Amino acid sequence: MPAGLNADRVGPVDVAVITFEGNRFNGDVAPALRQLQQDGSVRILDLSFIRKAEDGSVGIVELGDAELAQEFDQVTDAQFDLLSDEDLHSVADSLPAASSALVVAWENSWAARLAAAIDASNGELVALEHIPRDVVMRAVEALDAP
Repeated sequence: MPAGLNADRVGPVDVAVITFEGNRFNGDVAPALRQLQQDGSVRILDLSFIRKAEDGSVGIVELGDAELAQEFDQVTDAQFDLLSDEDLHSVADSLPAASSALVVAWENSWAARLAAAIDASNGELVALEHIPRDVVMRAVEALDAP
């Protein structure tokens, strides 16, 4: 097991694929990820960037590479290399030409803390659902509708 990961205390892990049309990634996502890491909400475990050229050729840049490390300086203290080349190429296959994607794996640290509290009080989490942001937005907009 990689140093820094403890199976008894790790929270759920999400993998997000954030796409950018026309390869127009500018790094504005980095400060938000950095803040989430710093406030303890999440722990960034792995991060890669995929570029797909107009001709369909693919370039993958990982967090340890100088180009991406500069954009995401201090977003994460450690990288656990959870995203395999196969994972990243699978994402690349789904991208349209002339686009890019940021692929980030994070541990939901807040959930690990909650799980420890639930265990300490002899409770049991029996259901947990993820509702996508766009579904929540539509529901909130419907509340405001006449």
